Amino acid sequence: MHRSLAFLAAALMTSVPARTLSADPLPGWNDGPAKARIVSFVEAVTTPTSRDFVPPAERIAVFDNDGTLWTEQPMYFQLAFILDRVAALAPAHPEWRTTEPFKSAIARDMAGVAATGEHGLMELMAATHAGMTSEEFAETVRQWLETARHPRFGRRYDELTYAPMRELLAWLRANGFKTYIVSGGGVEFMRVFAESVYGVPPEQVIGSSIQTKYEVRDGGPVFVRLPQLDFVDDKAGKPVGIHKFIGRRPILAFGNSDGDFEMLEYTTSGAGPRLGAIVRHDDAKREYAYDRKSHVGRLDRALDEAARRGWLVVSMESDWRRVYDYGTAPGRDRPAAGMQDVSSAPAASPASPVRPR
Repeated sequence: MHRSLAFLAAALMTSVPARTLSADPLPGWNDGPAKARIVSFVEAVTTPTSRDFVPPAERIAVFDNDGTLWTEQPMYFQLAFILDRVAALAPAHPEWRTTEPFKSAIARDMAGVAATGEHGLMELMAATHAGMTSEEFAETVRQWLETARHPRFGRRYDELTYAPMRELLAWLRANGFKTYIVSGGGVEFMRVFAESVYGVPPEQVIGSSIQTKYEVRDGGPVFVRLPQLDFVDDKAGKPVGIHKFIGRRPILAFGNSDGDFEMLEYTTSGAGPRLGAIVRHDDAKREYAYDRKSHVGRLDRALDEAARRGWLVVSMESDWRRVYDYGTAPGRDRPAAGMQDVSSAPAASPASPVRPR
């Protein structure tokens, strides 16, 4: 085959219009403006004859994790892991009982932990995550996920992923997108489960990190985790992480809080077709309802500026047919046995702002 024809054939095979892949590509989403805008965007950038067509190599989509891909209330899930680690390690650290943020962590005083701010949280993460090899840390996370349960839902934490978002991730990949997680959570914490629950491989997970060093132990090379911060992937750190580890500006970004503001701003300020979206937690019955005054996942500035910047605001209550899909593989569109009956959810959401491009 002539090389130019081969190139065209390859382009057509990797750029199948989204509408041909499924009669309803996002069955977990209610029909309405939010779903329509997402589908329209993906169709436009994947249809070779569209003026907004984007080559597969440039189809980069980034997603926050906490509050965007899984639940983040009543506290960040990694914080729950950290508190359990503090309790386990406290007997060997009597100084923690009089030193913040450890004193509040031991007492499960969330107000006290919150008062220490981002620095306090990073200090807790460094102290409880360090000293182990990367393999030992990963195994510790796996064991915690096996045994820990969410205080409200009584489910494993890695079961509380959002079915509509997992569905979207899988559909984007079927349309030639490369999907990344860009989160303030610890990168090695998320890499333990990201591929099994989201279909996102570890090399496509960007997060906060502590320093590591290379050592040879028992005749084998290992990475040892140190009690010093290396990189905080939150707020302005998110576009820095994208630039550093991806090297391409995304064309699609999903977040849920002001911590994602800069990532959304960076993504949607580029040339060509762009989509920035915010998951709004307004469903107290099926999940949680919070935004401006929440101590976790605060959504204030980004909500105020969404209309002006053309960001899509997704209502969890109105736009999602279901929230969870316990026990199914990433991208599955059928509920597992025992899943909540949420078929009575409203069929459509209020119109979301659309900015022509």
